[in-house]
Amino acid sequence: MRLALTPAVEAAVTVDLASSSLRELNAALHKLAPDTTEAYWKIANPAGRHALAAGLDAPVTVEIDGPVGYYCAGMNKQARVIVNGNAGVGVGENMMSGFIHVKGDASQSAGATGNGGLLVIDGNASARCGISMKGIDIVVKGSVGHLSAFMGQAGTLTVLGDAGEALGDSLYEAKLFVRGSVAGLGADCVEKEMREEHKALLAAKLEAAGLLGAVDIGEFRRYGSARTLYHFHVDNVSNY
Repeated sequence: MRLALTPAVEAAVTVDLASSSLRELNAALHKLAPDTTEAYWKIANPAGRHALAAGLDAPVTVEIDGPVGYYCAGMNKQARVIVNGNAGVGVGENMMSGFIHVKGDASQSAGATGNGGLLVIDGNASARCGISMKGIDIVVKGSVGHLSAFMGQAGTLTVLGDAGEALGDSLYEAKLFVRGSVAGLGADCVEKEMREEHKALLAAKLEAAGLLGAVDIGEFRRYGSARTLYHFHVDNVSNY
């Protein structure tokens, strides 16, 4: 089956996955050059397909009209990916740069191992949001599930709602901001003072997500690593 490309409004390229294959779509997206004139893609009927728009490496916008499955926009570099629906496990997994906007809820491990870029989730994110994050910025307008930011090494996780159990378990240097309640902190994660530099950092992340002024920065609390598990010590053996 050949990929059916349809020129649309604003010079967009429309792909209907009801008549084109996912493999062909991803192959076409992977071939895009940095100076491509096909900079705006609209994807219809995603129907929860997995790995949609994964591995992009071009400054293009891909707008997906509907729910997506596992690992949507995984390994993203440069691209803007908009999901007009819910996302399955691992949306934005290992993203390096760019912007991903989920206009619904996200399943487990959203933004897992992400090295850079911005992931915004309008709804809730399930367990392990930001697990092993390495520089990504994640903003969740709803709440996050248990073990979010587990082993978070760098980057920020901003939650406008609540956080589940074991937030920041085994945290390294990722910075966590939560507006609502926290069901429980993980090993070596503690609440920290919200100084002016942290308020400025939070304001920058909210601005990038289009939320600056929509919420009161003073309502957030900051969490980070107590740094007691960086090196093995017999007194902490029960926490390893």
